[in-house]
Amino acid sequence: MWIPPPPPPPPMPPPSQHYQQSQTQQPTYTQHPYYPVYYPPTYIPFPQPAYPLTPEEELEMLKEYKRLLEEDLRELQDELRSVEARIRELEERLRKGRGGFG
Repeated sequence: MWIPPPPPPPPMPPPSQHYQQSQTQQPTYTQHPYYPVYYPPTYIPFPQPAYPLTPEEELEMLKEYKRLLEEDLRELQDELRSVEARIRELEERLRKGRGGFG
């Protein structure tokens, strides 16, 4: 015996005015033109293995994790030095009375 398919669902009602306003008032996250884009650290937090590690395995894992942390530290120190240099440069310009940049 043939059974007809169910009727299509009714059309969706238009969104309420409150919903439309809340959608248009969402904050926008734009990058400030003078600040560098933030990139999260490249290291992966210390993993928790599913099984107990031997002391040798744990030592090897910790050494690798330390190496990754030191690499990130070097990169952050370089970034800090460049920011400090820019601060000194801007402060020097302001001391000399050259407020205009360019």
